Amino acid sequence: MPETNDTAHATAAALMEIEAILFRPDDPFIFTSGRASPVYVDCRKIISFPKTRGRLMDLAVEAIEQDIGRDKIDVVAGGETAGIPFAAWIAERLDLPMIYVRKKPKGFGRNAQIEGSFAEGARILLVEDLATDGGSKLNFVEAIRKAGGEIAETFVIFHYGIFPQGVADLAARGVRLHGLATWWDALAVAGERGYLTDAGLATVRAFLEDPDTWSAAHGGKTSADLAAG
Repeated sequence: MPETNDTAHATAAALMEIEAILFRPDDPFIFTSGRASPVYVDCRKIISFPKTRGRLMDLAVEAIEQDIGRDKIDVVAGGETAGIPFAAWIAERLDLPMIYVRKKPKGFGRNAQIEGSFAEGARILLVEDLATDGGSKLNFVEAIRKAGGEIAETFVIFHYGIFPQGVADLAARGVRLHGLATWWDALAVAGERGYLTDAGLATVRAFLEDPDTWSAAHGGKTSADLAAG
């Protein structure tokens, strides 16, 4: 199991404390995609807990300054919709302009996909709450580049950390993915704090090691199913 650092440990623990991370090894979640999973994360809950969100945004800024560099970012962009509040809090802390990116043009008026403004060639950091396989990020990256922005970095609070192809797809388009914590970090904290039995830990570990096989065995879809539509 990958090693958990202090930031990842603190992030996973904070998310569990507000019940943004849930484990259900004996009664799997079935997501809208059709994938079956013994785990679920809802980073939107963070907005309702001021102390938790403040701590996580502080950790986010520390990570961004260390891994990317404040001097390499001109604008912070939030992805519709869950990324918008986190982008706003991060932009405020970094004293940077903010924009947000729609999933698609709004279809009337200016038909804008990006709200806010930035200079041609501005270096933009895309912020979202979560990354599973990274697919939604590619849409936002394309929109930003089409509008004249430069983007080489994207940041999330929580990264699944079990779909390497998604990271590879972003890298192939010149974008690095950064996150505070992954499911491996959450599993480590769950084991330390007794959130799961030994059997539950084993079930979650089996899912993290091979999510497609686990999903198929529990009535869910696989990555191949989703790619085939």
